[in-house]
This record gives sequence, structure tokens and C-alpha cells, in this order.
Amino acid sequence: MQIDPSLQTNADNYKLLTNLVVPRPIAWITSLSPGGVVNLAPFSFFNAVSGAPPYVVVGIGRREGGAPKDTANNIETTGDFVVNLVTEDVFEAMNISAADFPPDESELEAARLHTAPSVHGRTPRIAEAQVSLECKLFSSQLLGATNTLIIGEVVMFHVADRLVGPRMHINGFAPIGRLGSPSVYCRSTDRFDIARLTYADWQKGRS
Repeated sequence: MQIDPSLQTNADNYKLLTNLVVPRPIAWITSLSPGGVVNLAPFSFFNAVSGAPPYVVVGIGRREGGAPKDTANNIETTGDFVVNLVTEDVFEAMNISAADFPPDESELEAARLHTAPSVHGRTPRIAEAQVSLECKLFSSQLLGATNTLIIGEVVMFHVADRLVGPRMHINGFAPIGRLGSPSVYCRSTDRFDIARLTYADWQKGRS
């Protein structure tokens, strides 16, 4: 079947994209309002796009009517944010933080979470998160009329001590992934490791 996105509704294109490009990591973002309120919200249009320097991207949808969400507003105003990675032990709290809390009310109290200070920015991270990425805003761009693309430079990694092995190898980290819309997720505990081939190896395998 061939499906032309120009002939579909935005809702159908969203459904197709979020069910086909899977799994996706969850960016559980803390941001700081101009009034000092810590906002916490999850986003699944998220990934790493560069290692040198380390950059991440987050797509943040707009509200009905086109108004930007609190997270996008806060990031563009303060210039920093933190991406906290979601593991199974904090999944329930992440789900609570996805609710539509008003701008002047922090999701942290409802989710029974605590903050820990960042090193390079004012926005705190989630103390319960095993991994947090402090980010400085590199650029933001409006995508169409309904989305904002945020590019952030990672300026500090916060990683639980027990996860870091020799030569920066990460052991035992199992973040939750987002699958289909609206509420399908997956665990990342079922894994396999296959060495990458060189061209010479491939040639030997043919002989």
C-alpha cells in the first residue's frame, strides 16, 4: 500500500509516523518558567543527532489554536533545559507528568519527584532519573504551524555511577521506548549484540 501524506489528515499522518518510526526514546524535559516554576513534560519526537559536539533534537507540538506549549516557551526564554531519560522505575511518574497541568503548577509535586541542581544551567534535573542531559538551546525553528523543533547542545551528562563501566561503557541502562500513538510503550531489555562487518570481512564471507 502506498499512502501519500499530502492526501491524508494531520491526525492520520501522525498516527502513521508514530506507529512506524519505532521505538523512540522519551525526552522527559524539565524547563524553568520566567516565574521560577519547574515544568516537567515528556516528548517522544526526540533523538540524538550529533556526537561532536553532542546535540539532541526535540519536536514539541503546539496547543490547539497554535499557542506554544509551556516547555517550548520556557526553553526559548531561559535558553536551557534538561532531558531526563525514562526508565521503568519512574514510568508512572512520567505518565502523571503528561497531564495538562496549568502553567503555574509544577508536575513534580503531583508525581512525587525531587529535583537536583544542574551544573551549567538554572533548570534542575530530576533526582530520581538514572540519566539526565543538561542542554543549552542551540536553535529553535517553527515546523509548519503546529510544531517547534528544538536543538540543544548537551553540556553535562549526569549518569548513575553504577551504569558507567570502563572506557565509558554503559551497563544495565534500560530506558523505556515509545511505540504507537497514543499510549504504547516498550522495554529495552531484550537485546542482541552483533559485531559490525568491514568490507574485507564481507568479501571473505562470500568466498
